Amino acid sequence: MISAVTDGVKVSVMTEYQPEYSSPGQAHYVFTYRITIENEGTSTVQLLRRHWVIYDANGMAREVEGEGVVGQQPILEPGETHEYVSGCNLRSSLGKMGGTYLMERIIDGKQFRVNIPEFTMVVPYRLN
Repeated sequence: MISAVTDGVKVSVMTEYQPEYSSPGQAHYVFTYRITIENEGTSTVQLLRRHWVIYDANGMAREVEGEGVVGQQPILEPGETHEYVSGCNLRSSLGKMGGTYLMERIIDGKQFRVNIPEFTMVVPYRLN
């Protein structure tokens, strides 16, 4: 697991290769990632938007930007955690992702960006 903390918000990521949804012969590799967002601060915050940059090992990069995460814009009181699972497909057996969440402090409406730590997605047989 990899983690990063920005302005009292901790983001942790775990990845898993999904061989049953992948087709290596057709350069199609599917990964899931579990994100845990923890409010370690003293103010209630809401996740408004996400921005990802996804890289394949072949040099291809793409960006994904939009509202919330998996259809939700969770509100986290101090000490609360939100967890979700999403997925990504790559054209290579190795890639990486990273990005930011746009958060808002409920008390004063101040918006700030929270770093999503860059993480690697690698097919297990590439590790040997």
